[in-house]
Amino acid sequence: MTIVNTLMDRLGAALLGCAMAAPAMAHGEQEALKSVAEFFKRATVVAGPTAVDCTLSSGTKTRCFSITVKPEPGSYTPGPWCPMQGTDGPDRSGIWLKDGQVLDADGAFMGGLAQRYQDPNWKMVDPKTGKINVTDSREACAAAARPDVDPKYRNYCVQCLPEYLEADHQTYVIPLEPQAPGRQNDVRQSGAGVAFNGVRLDGPAPVEAILGAYTIAPFDDCGGHVNLHAGYHYHAVTDCLNKSAPAATHGAQIGMALDGHTIFAQLAADGQAPADLDRCNGHSVQGLGYHYHAGAPGGNSILACLSAEAGCALEGDAQTCDASQVRRPPPPGGGPAPR
Repeated sequence: MTIVNTLMDRLGAALLGCAMAAPAMAHGEQEALKSVAEFFKRATVVAGPTAVDCTLSSGTKTRCFSITVKPEPGSYTPGPWCPMQGTDGPDRSGIWLKDGQVLDADGAFMGGLAQRYQDPNWKMVDPKTGKINVTDSREACAAAARPDVDPKYRNYCVQCLPEYLEADHQTYVIPLEPQAPGRQNDVRQSGAGVAFNGVRLDGPAPVEAILGAYTIAPFDDCGGHVNLHAGYHYHAVTDCLNKSAPAATHGAQIGMALDGHTIFAQLAADGQAPADLDRCNGHSVQGLGYHYHAGAPGGNSILACLSAEAGCALEGDAQTCDASQVRRPPPPGGGPAPR
């Protein structure tokens, strides 16, 4: 399923329960943009969508849509992330991903890190007061959420709050017609795409680097947390997002990948995970075309890769998309790319 050949189909057949789809070039760019705008109607849109020239990750020059959004989900308030006391339960904390499972990152979890990871150097909770070490300022967040974690923030639960952000929007430039590359694209560099609510669908969180610094950076129950550069973003797709996504006969469509293909929830409408997914979590269905399904919430992988050339996720006021400029994967532990 592509933005070009299926968004328009859904708008024309929404009452018949057809899948969310992508605008067909035959209907012209303006009709395509109307379809994109319809899909992102639940997002906080700053500008667009507009049609622009773009250069994709393998150098193909084509036409894309550009949309600038704030990473502000309208259906819920992000958080919580870090528990404050060893007695805090799941209602006052977020989640953590380990070995394919989603764990409550509550007070008991923080107090049991030494046993869970078989490492006595974990000492997140004060044994006398029960207080958990938590980054409580923008400065602390910046010092703890970087590749070279400030030593004084080892054994800290790291949370960055939305109010710490200086730039509050991001621009996505996505091809109207997916372009097959010579190789699959690594989502660690580009991210996977953008959700229907305007929040970034990111690549895997660098969990090993985070743990290596004796830090925990929990996600909220919706699979998101905050990075000072990219704002609030998802590393997992949970029921929180699935339940509010646009419904379709094939399942809930949660977003658009940066290569122009659409992303559905992990489970199809019949409640089963498709058995024929390729390495990038994609497959083709008759009448629907190629599309992706999000990975299991505990897997730390919304998409394993992109099957077509990627567009751009631009921070701040940047507008020009040239995804062919090679970027290294995000540094371990965070840095300028989301963690």
